Amino acid sequence: MEKILEVKDLNISFHTFGGEVKAIRGVSFDLAKGETLAIVGESGSGKSVTTKSIMRLLPESNSEYKEGQILFNGKDLTKVSEKEMQKIRGKDISMIFQDPMTSLNPTMKVGRQIMEPILKHQKTSKAAAKKQAMDLLRLVGIPNPEARFEQYPHQFSGGMRQRVVIAISLACNPKVLIADEPTTALDVTIQAQILELMKDLQKKIDTSIIFITHDLGVVANVADRVAVMYGGKIVEIGTVDEIFYNPKHPYTWGLLSSMPSLDASEEELYAIPGTPPNLLNPPVGDAFALRSEYAMQIDMEEEPPFFKVSNTHYAATWLLHPDAPAVEPPEAVKKRMKLFPEIKEGK
Repeated sequence: MEKILEVKDLNISFHTFGGEVKAIRGVSFDLAKGETLAIVGESGSGKSVTTKSIMRLLPESNSEYKEGQILFNGKDLTKVSEKEMQKIRGKDISMIFQDPMTSLNPTMKVGRQIMEPILKHQKTSKAAAKKQAMDLLRLVGIPNPEARFEQYPHQFSGGMRQRVVIAISLACNPKVLIADEPTTALDVTIQAQILELMKDLQKKIDTSIIFITHDLGVVANVADRVAVMYGGKIVEIGTVDEIFYNPKHPYTWGLLSSMPSLDASEEELYAIPGTPPNLLNPPVGDAFALRSEYAMQIDMEEEPPFFKVSNTHYAATWLLHPDAPAVEPPEAVKKRMKLFPEIKEGK
């Protein structure tokens, strides 16, 4: 498949009063045309920093691209000027943020906000831009777009506001759409509607999506491939089937075990022990070792390379070394594997 975006050995630091925070450490992945890649992990694992770096939205005052490339249409986005980036941002690469209320201007009518990127990036009249904005409101499932066009964000529900944000992000038919936990601020019923909308829209406009989430249940329904992040690194990557049916990294096991299910009692709900590492002083060896019951001595001393599980599945854990003891995923993970066919029906 044609690659539309390639991230190669990306290293990003933040300079703080406490010292240098090594937030992203050697991240590499690619995105194919029409594909949905989910990036999952706990808060602080580096998901949002990675995707904001693609948009060049990190604060210039204290962030630094230390190493690596972000290749889009043959251009390294870490090297282009801000003026060039403004032509790409919103037009070729667009982003849906977590909270729709803070993403929208409360003093501007919704229709005008949807028209803005159209007028900025496309040579079109105001009348044509208005018609396009109306079409986008219909596309994202907002009824009575003529009336809604003239309303302000506070006159919309949370789910409707998120639909407006999606309409704005789709205004210029972007090649890459980044969705940064777009359903986190919404209740579960509206979450399901927004996820269904995004799957439907992807088929209609043939865009590539990077979907950031901490919820593996969401991933099962929307993603083609999954990258699991921990401590500023990708620790496992594979197709959605491989990550759910054949996970290999102990951190992925922990995330799967933490997924609530309707048939689990309170005693069975699992939480990964400990806290993510302090990236002011990144740990030597495997960053997850101190939280893993499967850690070996080598995990404390040497960082694991990626081991190949299949042509599409790789995991950075010493448990895959030929000399490592055979370890089975915990029972909680096996239970989630049985649930996965039910989750996947909607995909």
